[in-house]
Amino acid sequence: MWTMTRTTARAATVTTEPLPVVGNARHRRRGAPARVRIMGWLLLLVTVVSLSTTLVTYNLLLREVDRDVNSALEQEAAELRQVLTVGIDRGTGRPFPDVRTALSAHLARQYVDDDEVAVAWTPAGPILQAREEPFRLGNHPEVLDPILTAPTTSGTAATPAGEMRWIRVDAVGAASGDRGAFVVGYFIDRDRAEVNSTVRTLLLVGLLGVVLAGAAAWFVAGQILAPVRLVRRAAAEITEHDLTRRIPVDGRDDVAALAEQFNAMLDRLDRAFATQRRFLDDAGHELRTPITIVRGHLELLDDDPVERAEAVRLCTDELDRMNRIVTDLLLLAKAEQPDFVNAGLTDVTELTSDIYAKVRTVGERRWRLEAIGEGQCPLDGQRITQALVQLAQNAVQHTRVGAEILVGSAVRPGSVLFWVADSGPGVRPEDAEAIFRRFSRGSGGPGAHRTGAGLGLAIVRAIAEAHHGAVHLESAPGRGARFTVEIPVPPAHPGGPQWPAS
Repeated sequence: MWTMTRTTARAATVTTEPLPVVGNARHRRRGAPARVRIMGWLLLLVTVVSLSTTLVTYNLLLREVDRDVNSALEQEAAELRQVLTVGIDRGTGRPFPDVRTALSAHLARQYVDDDEVAVAWTPAGPILQAREEPFRLGNHPEVLDPILTAPTTSGTAATPAGEMRWIRVDAVGAASGDRGAFVVGYFIDRDRAEVNSTVRTLLLVGLLGVVLAGAAAWFVAGQILAPVRLVRRAAAEITEHDLTRRIPVDGRDDVAALAEQFNAMLDRLDRAFATQRRFLDDAGHELRTPITIVRGHLELLDDDPVERAEAVRLCTDELDRMNRIVTDLLLLAKAEQPDFVNAGLTDVTELTSDIYAKVRTVGERRWRLEAIGEGQCPLDGQRITQALVQLAQNAVQHTRVGAEILVGSAVRPGSVLFWVADSGPGVRPEDAEAIFRRFSRGSGGPGAHRTGAGLGLAIVRAIAEAHHGAVHLESAPGRGARFTVEIPVPPAHPGGPQWPAS
């Protein structure tokens, strides 16, 4: 008389994460691993959905049982009311003589199922009952009498066979004036037992779903967190002496982005440690000589005023050289920092004029402004000035008094150039790359000067590279050297550069 829709559900259990303990990180109690927390939250979600689905299914099935039972009882009552309204016996084709005859004829045509009962009652005779009933309601007056006398025509009654839903149809003879009642009952315990059996099946299926969901969550969480575990292991293996470990990046998800950022962080740390080590190595290497010279002169210092004055002069000269070396090393170390260059829109013409005015005081040479660029470009004017002054000092060191030194600038599509050209001995091809390294002065040739610490051109290259540019050398032995600092400039930069007409 009714149908049930079987649904599957999943249940789950969940583990909760303990609260972190505030204190020393070395003694801090560790919480549950991320893999366990992910699995726990997923199983919690599955549990809530599964239990909610089971509860809703249980209520819907019980409502369906009640609706089917009520519908069946109402149908039986409607059929009897129709028989009483017509008042014609379908077997004889004549009107019913009294109510008892009508109820008896209707009851004889009823075929009840295993959970139904039907009785007809009239005051004039014994109770009439349907055939093959599972429960003989007419034999239990303690159940039937309250139904016949109830003020309502439907309800629920407790019987030895279980809970029974019933409906009563009262009949009164139009001609004879006699009365009677027809009662139909339905036992709903078996239907409810089937509902309970269905819910138990849902719970068992849900328990199986817990196991499968837990295994799937453990596997999926492990796959998702695999790069995170690589990050953790890589971080544990990193020391200040070994920053070469990197994490392979696969895919384009958030975890891959985390691995990329971690690798980028390692690159920055590697550069920072390399800069620090290079600074310490360079400082230790280059400062050892002047310190030895100063110490030797102080140990040999006597009371002769002339020798004392000469020793003080030599020591002061070495200390000044040490100060210049330390200043240059600090500048090279700072070149690795992101704030080394503060680029701003700079007028190339004005900057070139200022540079030319400053380099003319570096040495007694024939300074000439070869060319001057026009336009505004994004660069750090102070750093460019520092680089050009360094190139000018380098040119002075490799030329004689009165030699010609050229200074100039040019603005081209996509770049701006600054250069210093001298007429000195030039640079050998084998030294073209070496002279830009720290503490490298090149092999030189006859009459080559060896003053300075060998950091000047390294500083120039650091400034150029901080602008994402480069330093170019054009030279040949005996024909002088031209050092050009080239800075790339985006053509679409707002406000400049203003390219000159070709």
